Amino acid sequence: MDFATESCRVPPVKFTPQKPSLFGETLESLTDQLEAAGFKRFRAKQVMDWLYKKRVDSWAAMTNLPKDLRSWLDATYILYPTAPVIDKRSNDVTQKLLLELEDKSLIETVLIRAPQKGVGQEDSRKTVCVSIQVGCAYGCKFCASGLAGFRRNLLAAEVVSQLMHICRREDAHTERAREEIASFDNIVFMGMGEPLANYDTLVRTLRILNADWGLNFGARRITVSTSGLAPQILSLAGEGIAVRLAISLHGATNAVRDQIMPINKRYPLEVLLPAAKAFQQRHGRMLTLEFILIEGVNDSLEQARELAKIARELHAHVNCIPYNTVEGLPWKRPSVPRQDAFVDVLRQAKVSCTIRREKGHDIDAACGQLRLKTEKDRVTAEV
Repeated sequence: MDFATESCRVPPVKFTPQKPSLFGETLESLTDQLEAAGFKRFRAKQVMDWLYKKRVDSWAAMTNLPKDLRSWLDATYILYPTAPVIDKRSNDVTQKLLLELEDKSLIETVLIRAPQKGVGQEDSRKTVCVSIQVGCAYGCKFCASGLAGFRRNLLAAEVVSQLMHICRREDAHTERAREEIASFDNIVFMGMGEPLANYDTLVRTLRILNADWGLNFGARRITVSTSGLAPQILSLAGEGIAVRLAISLHGATNAVRDQIMPINKRYPLEVLLPAAKAFQQRHGRMLTLEFILIEGVNDSLEQARELAKIARELHAHVNCIPYNTVEGLPWKRPSVPRQDAFVDVLRQAKVSCTIRREKGHDIDAACGQLRLKTEKDRVTAEV
């Protein structure tokens, strides 16, 4: 039994959709499917243009396709495998979508706007945070994603469709979105789930997003975050997809990581950090170390000094994140002076760092919070 299964509170579910979603196909796989069904190969590129460039939501809208092909597509595929349930926007321009899957599971997608001087809100820098699993098996003690246990891995189509929902929403009211392939600037795999634990889906999704026939989104604007699966970090380094890597460190010593991140027992820092360094050397880009500041756990100045050593060794940027309170968990964020003191240690050590004050606290924007609340509400309603 592997580590993930040991960490589950409920057995994982193997999911097979009634019909696959077209968003899970590559140009090559769709070409093969069409040719086997008796259609011309060039039709596959037309279909992909309707999906990703024109972003239609019905077969009938694909007007340059013959009727028999549209009928075949309708009989063979669905379009969106995810359906919006809740769309919440916070006071700080963070927007969260709660999406329902075919099996009634819930996942979350977050759009974070970072207003910039001289431009309006809709022209601000936009980052989409996507989920790749229903729940999470890795049991980080401070995170809402794993509170209801791990249900299953997402399919590539279920990940891609999250981004397409955001595209369509932005298209509806943003001039910039209508002029560009993607209507946002960055994609981060930092939502629900551990991306490297759903490795095949991750790689297939990255190839769809990066392809010129797909979303045509630059790999260097995509960040994959991991809690520390060292072997998969090395595998990803060899895929030839130059994504950015973020390590959810949250502790600068094994003692602290052991306390809040069970994965550290399998891949302690002496295993994780060399893998991260190998990734950095392969792609030549600065790594990011995510560090959620939790009062009395990892916010000491000694932790800051140890973190500075790691950041310098890895040529990494540190992103400090004051803890976003989760109902049912005991952790608290440090005071602002305590946060500032921690960051000052890093800056004095010449470490590149930022402190990300909370986004979306009023809409339960921390990973898994909205899903957890909605599932509790559903159970209550059934009782």
